[in-house]
Amino acid sequence: MEGLDLKTTVYLIRHAEAAGNIGGFFQGHTDSELTEKGYKQLEYLKERCKDIPFDIIYSSPLIRTIETAKAVNTYHNLPINTHEGLKEINGGVFEGELWEDLPRLFPEEYKLWEGKHYEFDIKDGESMREVYARMRDTITKIVDGNRGKTIGIVSHGCAIRNFLCYASGYPIEDLDRMGWSDNTAISCVEFDDQLNPNIVFKDDSGHLEEEFSTMAKQTWWK
Repeated sequence: MEGLDLKTTVYLIRHAEAAGNIGGFFQGHTDSELTEKGYKQLEYLKERCKDIPFDIIYSSPLIRTIETAKAVNTYHNLPINTHEGLKEINGGVFEGELWEDLPRLFPEEYKLWEGKHYEFDIKDGESMREVYARMRDTITKIVDGNRGKTIGIVSHGCAIRNFLCYASGYPIEDLDRMGWSDNTAISCVEFDDQLNPNIVFKDDSGHLEEEFSTMAKQTWWK
């Protein structure tokens, strides 16, 4: 209604564990299947999402996000709207390569990935600045078209990290201040009627028992 301050709520959810998360290769746009543990994570996620009053659900079109969105939607029976703008970073020549081989194959680009994420740029792919702008613009447009609603959005680790950097009020140069979310972690962001974001909570994977956490068994993100 005109004159009312409509608050729009977004639940931003990272996909469940996929092959690239444990296989040691760069999976960006590579359409990896979920692992056995990933499907177990979804059992916890669907219960976590049961009482969230979603009005609409969006997902990246990749297999790992679509499967996750189906779990989010278990008790809601909503259409799942796919959006190209929610995809993971396009890793270009990194795609499908083993992480252990990247320093040898692409030393300069790998150095940026490890030390200055915000300066990362890659042949045949996207720069990190492009991902930041894409996620900012895509989610803002989704919110603008669904004002006053509760929106579920299923996306990817690097993509979500970029959006949360924006939602925190940070420029892309501060990306390395942001943490990484575990598989199926949830962040909640509220938008006012001026489309300004406010983070309610972020990177919450409390629904997972430790044995089903992906990052509990990894150290690269610390």
